Amino acid sequence: MKLKKLIPELVNNIIDLGYDKEPREVEGLAMSVIKSGADALIRSGEGTGKSTALVMGAIQRLKNPVEEAPRAIIVVSSREKAFEMEELFKKLSFRTNLRVFPAFDQGILQYQKDMIYEGLDLLIVTPKRLMELISCTGIPMTKIQTIFVDDFDKMDKATEVPVLYHLENMLEKVQHIVTYTNWHESLDIFEERVMKGPRMIEVEEPID
Repeated sequence: MKLKKLIPELVNNIIDLGYDKEPREVEGLAMSVIKSGADALIRSGEGTGKSTALVMGAIQRLKNPVEEAPRAIIVVSSREKAFEMEELFKKLSFRTNLRVFPAFDQGILQYQKDMIYEGLDLLIVTPKRLMELISCTGIPMTKIQTIFVDDFDKMDKATEVPVLYHLENMLEKVQHIVTYTNWHESLDIFEERVMKGPRMIEVEEPID
């Protein structure tokens, strides 16, 4: 990963956290595509750093707090992953003042809606809660620039993947970054219907 091409705050945090000492292949490959604004399908095994790549990419794209409406969404498969991604984002976005909030199925919907409308840059959310928030106009959608989908293959194909299609129908000219470990035919459909000439990134080896 070419640190000199990243915002200084992110570079300093990467160094402070030691990510520069053992760089992961997927982080460098993903970052260049995310920065370019292109869509990407990222296949990588567990422990290879694909979630970290999404967080780093989100910070690089967002850079600084702007207005009140979120500009990026990370869709995750579970409440636990939402908190994990939030913690990672806060560590890597330290010094930027970027605002993040996790919304998930088990939380109080009205509270989550209120927190979103207080202002944030990144929303981390599970598919079901995303649909509920959209249905009650709980997310201002006018500023969304990038949709990140973490572990697409862990999404329920009958109930959760359709939420991603609904989201796409509401937005135009949005970058899509999707990670997965195992290919599923629903990815073919998603790529065809939603993505625009996505770059394919594949990383084989796991990181201990």
